[in-house]
Amino acid sequence: MSKFNRDKVLPRYFAIALVLTLIGIAIVAKAFVIMTTQKEYWTQVADRLKRDSVSVKPVRGNILSCDGQLMASSIPEFKVYIDFMAGGKEKDSLWEAKVDSICTGLHKIFPAKSAADFKRHLEAGRKKQARNWPIWKKRIDYNTFTEVKQLPVFNLSKYKGGFHWEEFNARRRPFGSLAQRTVGDMFGAKDTARCGLELSHDSILRGINGITHRRKILNKYMDIPVTPPIDGADIVTTIDVNMQDLAERAVIDELKAINGDLGVAILMEVATGDVKAIVNMTKCTLDNGEVVYREIKNNAVADLREPGSVFKTASIMVALDDGVVDTTYMVDTGMGVWNMHGRDMKDHNWRRGGYQVISLPRSLEVSSNIGVSRIIDEHYGKDPEKFVRGIYRTGLASDLHLPLVGYAKPQIRMPKKNKHGQWVNWSKTALPWMSIGYETQIPPISTVTFYNAIANNGKMMRPRFVKKIMKNGETIMEFPPEVIKPHIAKDKTIRQMQAILEHVVSQGLGKKAGSKSFKVAGKTGTAQISQGAGGYKSGTVQYWLSFAGFFPADAPRYSGIVCLKKSGLPASGGGMSGVVFHNIAEGVMARHLKLSVEDARDTSSVLIPDVKNGNVMAASYVLGNLGIKTDAQWDGSYAYGNPVWGKAARQGNDVALTKMQTYGNIAPDVTGMGARDAVYMLESRGLNVKLRGRGKVKSQSYAAGKVIQKGSLCELIME
Repeated sequence: MSKFNRDKVLPRYFAIALVLTLIGIAIVAKAFVIMTTQKEYWTQVADRLKRDSVSVKPVRGNILSCDGQLMASSIPEFKVYIDFMAGGKEKDSLWEAKVDSICTGLHKIFPAKSAADFKRHLEAGRKKQARNWPIWKKRIDYNTFTEVKQLPVFNLSKYKGGFHWEEFNARRRPFGSLAQRTVGDMFGAKDTARCGLELSHDSILRGINGITHRRKILNKYMDIPVTPPIDGADIVTTIDVNMQDLAERAVIDELKAINGDLGVAILMEVATGDVKAIVNMTKCTLDNGEVVYREIKNNAVADLREPGSVFKTASIMVALDDGVVDTTYMVDTGMGVWNMHGRDMKDHNWRRGGYQVISLPRSLEVSSNIGVSRIIDEHYGKDPEKFVRGIYRTGLASDLHLPLVGYAKPQIRMPKKNKHGQWVNWSKTALPWMSIGYETQIPPISTVTFYNAIANNGKMMRPRFVKKIMKNGETIMEFPPEVIKPHIAKDKTIRQMQAILEHVVSQGLGKKAGSKSFKVAGKTGTAQISQGAGGYKSGTVQYWLSFAGFFPADAPRYSGIVCLKKSGLPASGGGMSGVVFHNIAEGVMARHLKLSVEDARDTSSVLIPDVKNGNVMAASYVLGNLGIKTDAQWDGSYAYGNPVWGKAARQGNDVALTKMQTYGNIAPDVTGMGARDAVYMLESRGLNVKLRGRGKVKSQSYAAGKVIQKGSLCELIME
């Protein structure tokens, strides 16, 4: 008979099944309620527990000089806080015990604030139970951050001590304001480029933001990387830090000397068009009245100005290239004043009688306004379009497409006629004045590009500011030198202009730009600045002084331009801008000067050193190590022996060292000795020594061989 009692077991199974069924129904019902009526509530809870798609900023790339030196770099900076709610009672007791030590340490790190002030500040935050109380209101660098982090309590973990921080990428310029407007600036903490290469290459330097999901787990946030940030690439510029510093100092020194308002200088490498230095200095007056010069605007690329006499080079080049004149052409400049279509044109020396009849090259050498304008007016007056087309052919009006925001392309207007054959934008005086640098608007960068082409045998190079882009030490993109125009004129014309420009410096108005060590070629320029509706002579006359050229003239390596703006006379492009060009050129060439030691040796060179009397043992030791033979009439070792006093005499290619007898109570003969040996010998025997002059002992007041009386004075005359 079976032991299974159905009447007792089955009711139990039914009871258990019923309970499980009811629990299942309850779970399904609760899930339905959560999914419908409580959906909004639980969605808000989920949002509080996670925060998706947090943007992670990359590290901005560096800007480097041509030789790899940092000109702009991103470094970490920190803002430090403390959470007074972290750590509980254990942290509170530790804080009370260490607060004085913390405040003393903070005072040492930040001396501007006393320990008592730090304590009041921190206790105020503790009283409020603040969770993000700033320890120091300003950003601090990494070294300062590590010092703060080592203080008591702050050296604990974030959740025990409450010390936490916010990290920023700060932009720093190791060379300060050097080439500031060209390298560029950033808008503070916004990480937004403001100007210069920082702005024009912002997309390359900035990098790409990353994305991180943040989820709150057990009251802590956990970062889950989704897309890592891609750091910005580095750009290698053409700027040479040493040349830039040299050019800035030269410009500022001259601006101070002439009380100038603005100074611009550009130094360019002839073969490549690389801009090695670019200076823009504007006069600023501080609140205390002090005058300083700072980079406010990139005037070298942005300022459209009438270039003045540096434009005459282009005018004469067009005439020579068209074949309407040659270098033997003579022009009458009169007595320095010439009426051009009802308007007087003057040379700079018109009060001294002018230049009368001069040759075409001489008109550039002395920068004769009349000479150049008459040549152009006589040959292009009936067809000014031909002249302007010639100017365009030289590349002076070309758009250089520079990678700098604010760059302004030259404005040289082309003559136009209406359907009736009448000039609509031209007058009879326009051509003469355009030929000498007025009636046009050209930035300094375009002028130096033109002169660089002359130095480069007619090949015009686009100014280059960035050589390559690098990432993790590898080159990912290069910007090779770019030719704008293969020939700006015929080869013969270029050679003629090179010779004329060299003569401008060697025998013309540009002498102050020259050098005794190498040849310099270039052209001076002095132009009045238009005051708009007031014309050129409204109030105090302002002048734009310039010198453009290249060096060495016989094998050009660098071209450059210097422009200075000043008010009132005296004003001279050659005497002021030329001086700056001279200082820059000599400084640059001095860096490339390499001399051989063989060049310093001649027939009068002394190969045997002059050996003084005194410790001949020491002299023997030195001479022996120099490989010079000594005829020593004594024995001894310098390393272990006492001084051996004697005399030295040169004998051909040898040095004779002779020992002399000395006695403790007899004054020795110290003539011919150096000061050290002479003083030692005399004072060790009880004499007081007084020195006059420098060099060897010529005479001694206490005669040699005389019995010494201790404390006596012996005066040594050195020569």
